Amino acid sequence: MKRVWKIISNEYKMKVNIIYTHGYIKRAAKLIKKHPELIGQYEKILKLLELNPFHSSLRLHKLLGKLDELYSVSINITYRITMEFLFSEKTIIPVNIGSHDEVYS
Repeated sequence: MKRVWKIISNEYKMKVNIIYTHGYIKRAAKLIKKHPELIGQYEKILKLLELNPFHSSLRLHKLLGKLDELYSVSINITYRITMEFLFSEKTIIPVNIGSHDEVYS
């Protein structure tokens, strides 16, 4: 699995397209309003995600169970972004943002 992941990650060391849905934008705005101290970290994560979604600091991983069609990246130790990652189209669609318990429930 690690070998496959490395091959895929080498293909994505270029800009990917991030598509923000209306629902995601509302959830992100609500989180930032409640936690304005996250703005800098959140912006950094989005830039890294766009430039190289496999950057080690993002801690990108595929989810399991009922969320097995989604991936997750960490904003910090507490907050996550779950997303669809369409490899063939080099597109990311953020789905949810929040604390670990909020996005994985």
